[in-house]
Amino acid sequence: MTSPVHDVIKVLTSSLRKKFDDFKGIYLFGQFLDGKNHEGEDIELVAIFDTEDKAKREEIWPIIGKIETEMNVCIDLYPYTMEDFKKDEDLYNEVMEEGIFFDALGIMKD
Repeated sequence: MTSPVHDVIKVLTSSLRKKFDDFKGIYLFGQFLDGKNHEGEDIELVAIFDTEDKAKREEIWPIIGKIETEMNVCIDLYPYTMEDFKKDEDLYNEVMEEGIFFDALGIMKD
């Protein structure tokens, strides 16, 4: 069973995997965890990379913009290394408590 948010994750993981060799996967958290469409809300995601810096973010944003336009969604993406993600304790705890991880192929993991 697929949902609109899972379609977005499939496209996004494919795009990030093709662009970045060090892309590890995405955590979905927030309102879209139920897989339903939430009009006016952002799809909240944390993308994990081996390295993360300003140059990489500058390459990520056009990918996000293209997907938002083509799929008529709003994406709020937080790019992190796992080490830096763990340092953002509030976000990390929220995501680890209720988030869902999708690997670099867009496959949901337990």
